[in-house]
Amino acid sequence: MQKKALDPAALQTVLTQKIRDRQAVTGVIGLGYVGLPLLLEYARTGYQSIGFDINAEKVERINAGDSYIQDVPTADLRHEVQDTKRLRASIDFAALAECDTVNICVPTPLRKTKDPDISYIVAAVKEIARFVHPGMLIILESTTYPGTTDEVLLPILQEHSGLKVGRDFFLAFSPERVDPGNANFNTKNIPKVVGGVTPACTAVAAELYEQSLSTVVRVSNTRVAETVKLLENTFRSVNIGLVNEIALMCNKMNIDVWEVIDAAATKPFGFMPFYPGPGLGGHCIPIDPFYLSWKAKLAGFEARFIELAGQVNGSMPQYVVDRVGLALNDHSKCVNGAKILVLGVAYKADIDDVRESPALDVIRLLQARGAEVVVHDPYVHDVTHEGVDARWVELDPVRLQTQDCVVIVTGHGSVDYKRVLHNAPLVVDTRNVLKGKKSDKIVRL
Repeated sequence: MQKKALDPAALQTVLTQKIRDRQAVTGVIGLGYVGLPLLLEYARTGYQSIGFDINAEKVERINAGDSYIQDVPTADLRHEVQDTKRLRASIDFAALAECDTVNICVPTPLRKTKDPDISYIVAAVKEIARFVHPGMLIILESTTYPGTTDEVLLPILQEHSGLKVGRDFFLAFSPERVDPGNANFNTKNIPKVVGGVTPACTAVAAELYEQSLSTVVRVSNTRVAETVKLLENTFRSVNIGLVNEIALMCNKMNIDVWEVIDAAATKPFGFMPFYPGPGLGGHCIPIDPFYLSWKAKLAGFEARFIELAGQVNGSMPQYVVDRVGLALNDHSKCVNGAKILVLGVAYKADIDDVRESPALDVIRLLQARGAEVVVHDPYVHDVTHEGVDARWVELDPVRLQTQDCVVIVTGHGSVDYKRVLHNAPLVVDTRNVLKGKKSDKIVRL
């Protein structure tokens, strides 16, 4: 058991000064789309930075200066690893003993029952608890339900260490806001919300972020900070669910939903355009709202908007496959035995991330109906995810001409859709990438 600090008031001052002087050692657990960019920012700021991950291959690649994250240029990573020697990675969590600050950036998936799975968070904080020491700052960034920091992390840390939060060590929550592939907003310039278990925790955590990031927004406590992230993505989920339902309705009434949205978007106030699509993807929008609705149920509140949006958005891959079936039928073909090319597998444009991608559901449903499915994606070449196995092919004219249908699921900017339309006999466009094109070949969402 760790001994309590003799002078608690001095701990905050000492840690704050170490942070300002770039003498603090920063640690990040979980080296994915959130953790690795953050670790790089800390190193760029001048901190000795240690990344932790249970994946030995990731650790080896980082220590070789080789990035596997699109938003982390290999040259930048190599500079901090090999030139400044401020950044390193490890699978040995004993190195946490060297760290003054630790950010937890591990996955938080949903169980099949739509209940939160915080097992990765619990595993990470148990590792930290083995090495927590007076003056240490721990920040949870993984998206989770309100109360996780106070109700789960805090008891583990205090019981294992004998230290007291806000006096001997500091604990806060700061929601990650990473948007992979965004050319304008990145880890450094996206405003950072942070809330601590105590005011001292908030102050120290904000101090750390203020050294590396452009804008820091302090909130009153961890529960507020945890709910901020859930509100942001629930807002998007509900609005996408609404526009998806409008798209279904417009199809029934033979109205072009894309034209409707574009016209509505000309209103300079009171309207924000959202667009329909084949379903939700990525780690955040399909998952985060259910963390909020699950917690609400425990408090005796039914989050009906969240549940309904989830149902509508979750039905979109099936709707896409139904549209493909009807389109093939109009060409005297059926899905069973049809040659179908799914164009775009990543969950959004111009990235290589397939987490929760609706393309996986579309492929799975088409294959279940007997279609011969191949895929093309300029960023994703291995399509063996979540039980889906589809062969990647080149997007050449001969390939397009021999398909019965091309289904555009992700609208990557580097794809020549004009060539696709020219060569393919039938195109189901779920992203409106063929906007303005008029052809009997096109079936829009």
